Amino acid sequence: MAIDAERIRFLYRTEQGRIDRATWLKGAGALAAVIAPFFLIWLALSPYTEHDLAKDPFFVPMTAVAYSFVLVYAFAILLVAVCYVNLSAKRFRDLGQPAPVALAGLAPLVALIDGATRWLQPRVAEVMPIYWVWGVDAVLVGVIAWSVYELGFREAHSPELS
Repeated sequence: MAIDAERIRFLYRTEQGRIDRATWLKGAGALAAVIAPFFLIWLALSPYTEHDLAKDPFFVPMTAVAYSFVLVYAFAILLVAVCYVNLSAKRFRDLGQPAPVALAGLAPLVALIDGATRWLQPRVAEVMPIYWVWGVDAVLVGVIAWSVYELGFREAHSPELS
């Protein structure tokens, strides 16, 4: 079943309005379906980003492909994050939570920080132990679990908010 352009605009391009948990689950699932192929392609291409000029030639075509893809992937991640915030803000508003946009932005913020620590730690391992990455991973898992519970399984506070 196709969703019309107006429904997509409402769900993902604005934080105004309210949605129920079923709509949030479907919308979040659609965002996951959009980003999953990018993630799988990145898993295949990421080994090519290891480029040692002492061993490899200056220009390696697959390294160029991998770094070109990471630019597209980063744009897709940011676009999906914005869509997620807009979708989730509607659901937090339906639940009667204060500051729905701030709460909706918590999971993407922690995910981006997690990605940054995963990128940075191997480059500065002497001053940033791997435990920092594991700590951010734990926080991310907690925030995701809380968000999925709040947004996907919890009922609205009162009927007038639905």
